Amino acid sequence: MLSRVADSLYWLARYTERADNLARLVEVNLQLLLDFKDLDNDKLKEHWDPVIRSTGDEERFYELYDEANSQTVTDFLTFNRENPNSVIGCISAARENARMIRDQISSELWETLNNLYLFLKSNDAKHIWEHSGAYEFYDHIKDHSLRFQGLVAATLPRDECYDFMQFGRFIERADKTTRMLDIKYHILLPSPSDVGGAVDTAQWVALLRAASAYDAYHAQYLANIDPANVAEFLIFSDTFPRSIRYCVTQINARLHNISGCPWGSYSNEPEKLCGKLMSDLIYSNVQDVIGFGMHEWLDQCQERLNEISQATYQTYMFQKPIDLAEEIQQQQQQQQ
Repeated sequence: MLSRVADSLYWLARYTERADNLARLVEVNLQLLLDFKDLDNDKLKEHWDPVIRSTGDEERFYELYDEANSQTVTDFLTFNRENPNSVIGCISAARENARMIRDQISSELWETLNNLYLFLKSNDAKHIWEHSGAYEFYDHIKDHSLRFQGLVAATLPRDECYDFMQFGRFIERADKTTRMLDIKYHILLPSPSDVGGAVDTAQWVALLRAASAYDAYHAQYLANIDPANVAEFLIFSDTFPRSIRYCVTQINARLHNISGCPWGSYSNEPEKLCGKLMSDLIYSNVQDVIGFGMHEWLDQCQERLNEISQATYQTYMFQKPIDLAEEIQQQQQQQQ
């Protein structure tokens, strides 16, 4: 497979997954506001600032807007084309990557992605937003994302094309799970006195809903919402598809499928880095994470995921610039 094709497949999957996660994050935070009373500008800023920080676009946001509130943040993360990580920015980038490799993906996959892109640009999207509300709009985004994921599973052969797409998808998903956990655990809680209260519980429920984990969590933990159990479920579950451990296991599987290297060993840097992270997740628990520091652990996990991504890019997708003078000299030497 050409390195440029692998790169486009990787980013196609990452951008569609990112758009889906953004839709979930914004929708749940809008719903969470319903549990608060007497919201002033300071409380709205306190609520939305962590969401902006979690995307890594805080500097760009404050270049475009004066304050963080429901209107400015949802616009920035959904419709603003000056933000490449907005929903419409991600879908546009995903469509462009898909356009360059249409011969590598199914026609159904292309049509679904293109229809979502056209919807976001159309008056229909604005009509749903203005008249039906943000929740129906974000449900529309999530439905298209689930359809896209289903078509990937149903229409693509299990070859390198599929593996690069799944690698991009689970890298993005693991990263977003760490960021959503960090928002709740490290930033959103106003004061220690709120621990265990109604607001605290509402926030943990919102976190589970953002990860589509509410029902799966209650199937495993029959008791009420417990912060340690929520963290353990979203980090260490080996069966829930949005937990960090599950995502890293899938990343490891895709890397070994691509290289052909058997499990239990490694043949390149990304496999080595991923194997170390997976081992730490297998042999750790939530008490280890809390003892280390939840925010510090999540931040370190994000850095390790970025290292795996960068190493994979260097191994499979990076194209070294051609030195034409050296190339001509080598050809002349061969001819002589």
